[in-house]
Amino acid sequence: MPNNNKELILSAPLSGPVLTLANVPDAVFASGAMGDGIAIDPLNDTLYAPCAGEVIHVARSGHAVTLRADNGAELLLHLGLDTVELQGEGFSMLVKEGARVSNGQPLLRYDVDKVALRCKSLVSLLVITNGEHFQARPITLKGVKVGEPLLHVVAKTPAETQDEEQAVGIEVFGQVRIAHRGGLHARPAALIRQTAQGFKSRSQLHFQGKTASCDSVMGMMGLAITEQAEVHVSCRGSDAEAALHALLSTLSTALAEEAHAVAPAVKAQHRSAEAGVLHGVCAAPGLVAGPLVRLDGIQLPEDAGRHNVEEQRQQLNSALGHVRREIQLTLENAKARRHRDEEAIFSAHLALLEDPILLDAAHLAIDQGSAASHAWSRSIDVQCKVLQQLGSTLLAERANDLRDLRQRVLRVLLGEAWQFDVPAGAIVAAQELTPSELLQLCAQGVAGVCMVEGGATSHVAILARGKGLPCLVALGDALLVQTPGQSVVLDADGGRLELAPTAERLAQVQQEQRRRATQHAQQEALAHTSAHTRDGVNIEVAANVASRSDAAQALASGADGVGLLRTEFLFVDRHTAPDEEEQRQAYQAVLDAMGDKPVIIRTIDVGGDKQLDYLPLPAEANPVLGLRGIRLAQLRPELLDQQLRALLQTRPLQRCRILLPMVTEVDELLHIRQRLDTLASELGLSERPQLGVMIEVPAAALLAEQLAEHADFLSIGTNDLSQYTLAMDRDHAGLAARVDALHPALLRLIAQTCAGAAKHGRWVGVCGALACDPLATPVLIGLGVRELSVSPPQIAEIKARVRQLDTVKCACLSAELLNLGSAAAVRRACHQHWPLG
Repeated sequence: MPNNNKELILSAPLSGPVLTLANVPDAVFASGAMGDGIAIDPLNDTLYAPCAGEVIHVARSGHAVTLRADNGAELLLHLGLDTVELQGEGFSMLVKEGARVSNGQPLLRYDVDKVALRCKSLVSLLVITNGEHFQARPITLKGVKVGEPLLHVVAKTPAETQDEEQAVGIEVFGQVRIAHRGGLHARPAALIRQTAQGFKSRSQLHFQGKTASCDSVMGMMGLAITEQAEVHVSCRGSDAEAALHALLSTLSTALAEEAHAVAPAVKAQHRSAEAGVLHGVCAAPGLVAGPLVRLDGIQLPEDAGRHNVEEQRQQLNSALGHVRREIQLTLENAKARRHRDEEAIFSAHLALLEDPILLDAAHLAIDQGSAASHAWSRSIDVQCKVLQQLGSTLLAERANDLRDLRQRVLRVLLGEAWQFDVPAGAIVAAQELTPSELLQLCAQGVAGVCMVEGGATSHVAILARGKGLPCLVALGDALLVQTPGQSVVLDADGGRLELAPTAERLAQVQQEQRRRATQHAQQEALAHTSAHTRDGVNIEVAANVASRSDAAQALASGADGVGLLRTEFLFVDRHTAPDEEEQRQAYQAVLDAMGDKPVIIRTIDVGGDKQLDYLPLPAEANPVLGLRGIRLAQLRPELLDQQLRALLQTRPLQRCRILLPMVTEVDELLHIRQRLDTLASELGLSERPQLGVMIEVPAAALLAEQLAEHADFLSIGTNDLSQYTLAMDRDHAGLAARVDALHPALLRLIAQTCAGAAKHGRWVGVCGALACDPLATPVLIGLGVRELSVSPPQIAEIKARVRQLDTVKCACLSAELLNLGSAAAVRRACHQHWPLG
């Protein structure tokens, strides 16, 4: 191994003004994703070697060359930005790979005029690509001439012995498809960092020719890795295999709350003008009135300069430590209250607070004479710009997490009070609130919040929904010119901020709030009684659950049973499959938690885009059309056999119902029924559990009559049925709002399913998102659905909705809806026939 303790002075490879990487007009280089280093805006036409070393890589397009210095530092010299697109035109490479070069030796020449006219910028980079071992300290930030001292390269801590332990270990590689919604933004990046830090090995992500250390959240975010992108992972060290396995699992497993993510973020937009009303996007529902109070961000005083560098470093480190302890306390409180969203958000904040890219930039600015406050603020601002330039709306939103840290640290440095001067019951207006600010405002009892910017997927939106705080975002700049203290109405449900409500309107809002509170209390009081329509038809309202604790909550909320137990919770986030006994205990625990209520347990539905570490499957171009559900069971029958044996050993067996996902033809059902009979006989059982089929592909809906002949019940999964019928990915940012299960085509498939089941006396349930929509309840009942499975908090509301309906009237009106031309038309008709509230 090279002696990387040997210090190295790099000379200027070009002549011209010197820039820090943070000021380079390129998001990837400025973010530090490629490594630490320096930049020069060149005035000459030749690139020279900054030190003696070996040429280890020459770009085919002739615009870049990489050297390995004698101390082991690997130096990328990159001439210009976006010059790879010139495909070598205007460049003449003067060295070859493997060649030994001396300090000051010419490496490449270029045609200044030709290249300058065709590339983004001539600004050129000198970057240490193996920066995990080395640190670059600028010697000058002024103009240089070729050969003048430019960078001081020293070995990084930890000590050489630790570096050697990592480097002498094996290096392993893996490839994975990113599962996180929106790609690698702050929270998944923080989780990856946390995973990597649990091992001694050095781990890196590689994407589209760029590399980032798994130690740096900002570096990973700077790669701009999109959802479902293929990423390469490398790990080198004594525990490289284990590290790689853990990282691949983390990268391929979406965060829990992403499964319930709402519509994508949007920029401020203006809808049709309406006097006295600002229109925005609902981030958290509700209707409130109160005085409008504006919150402004911290404004820094002028930096007087002439600071003691060591004092400023100490002030920043002290402030960072103070904020770190604050966040840690918030994190512990969130864990104690089992608030998973808060826990995930502030874990990411803690990781960002320790990010080397942010800290190094701030310390460099202090070394150059800035006050700690200005250095920290500038470091954050640069990274926010990086995220906003990466072309991802979600990543741009995550810049708000960085601004949160900016505010918190500045409050400590400047001594500003943490408490806001906001009265209880106020409606807060701000450019964009941060997560910690929202929690503080909640604690002070504000009635609602509204913002100029922001989006419905932001961390603030997630927290607001969890706190039940009405929140409106993307209202535009007009919000901040409103008179402070004026009474306003925040109608988040309707996406409206009413600026000049009359006394009559304010009284109406108060009355509506009282009505909603009373209605909610009445619904909860009847949650544990059966839901019968006005003409006496019983509709079971069950719960969708994923664990024993979910089931306990469902029973406490009044569920008539479990309409869908997703068994994937047993199989993911682990390195080996659960054995038969572990599965039996888990299923039995759910049955026990539900008292005497029935429990429908869906067999494993993984594959495609939901990969298991211990079940390697080929990557698929269209995962939702690939090896999913019952198709995977056909490929690996031992997995399903083990699960069926575990289910057959639960007691009492008559309360256990088995549901098969992704069935498309009768033979699949007959095969599983035969396996179930065989396994039951092997166990000496005479009793058989009910066996049902999920209707989630159009083929199953069209064959419902044939399937119902051999199934005990049918359960419609409207989420998948919608996207397969409409040919629209329900996770696609631009199409998600159009994937509406009230589309007439979907309703026709539901009607055909119910009609086919009725011919064999089978009942039909709905366990998809449509069951949770009160507007859809009368339509589903009218089409013949007799069981609705919803999230536990919605049980009381849906039961109350059922009790308002007459099945005969629902059937007549629902039949008419099948002839409408769009989901929007169906929704309008539903509001007219069965108004909510």
